Amino acid sequence: MQELAPDVWQLHGTPQHAINVFLIGDVLIDAATRWSTRRILRQICGRSISRLVLTHCHPDHQGAAAALCGGLSLPLECHALDVPAMEGLEPMQPDSWLLWCSRQLYAGPPYRVSRQLKHGDEIAGFQVLHAPGHTPGEIILFRESDRVAIAGDVVNSMSLITLRPGLHEPPACFTADVAQNRRSIQMLADLEPSLLCVGHGPPWRDPQRLKEFASRLR
Repeated sequence: MQELAPDVWQLHGTPQHAINVFLIGDVLIDAATRWSTRRILRQICGRSISRLVLTHCHPDHQGAAAALCGGLSLPLECHALDVPAMEGLEPMQPDSWLLWCSRQLYAGPPYRVSRQLKHGDEIAGFQVLHAPGHTPGEIILFRESDRVAIAGDVVNSMSLITLRPGLHEPPACFTADVAQNRRSIQMLADLEPSLLCVGHGPPWRDPQRLKEFASRLR
């Protein structure tokens, strides 16, 4: 586990940065795939974890959620618009055959959400910002004091094909509304994060390049 900023850690994965899980204070952020339960448990062993928060409900972010929450008696939290997908009442978005295949490989079972998050909520010193597009309930967690942002899949900081660092939109085939997600990328860029932590890719510390990237998408 690597500390990226005060009270912000990134868990190790294989390959590193491919599917990220973070810890802010005592709050676990995202749960990777269903095959990640052991590696997450190994790294948080000995720590007091209060809850699991999902940036959004996709197979590579909710995969180990049921196992972790059930095994550790953790409440699960995500944005209200992604609750039906997390609880198995509606399909994950977009409802496409590619995401269906991804669910078969990586998703964990449905699990009850204890708290439905909304824009403006506070989590361990971070503000919840609704950033829809990739999924209806995608969120950004932003800490104003040092401008740290945890942004799920609003943007990727590496190529999902070559794994080389760089800013990319999430694949359109896994994005519910590409145009809306581009507006969320602009919102993220306007925050000028000094440290950007995303679901796929290494930590990003260049807010100017993020602004330029967002500007090209307009």
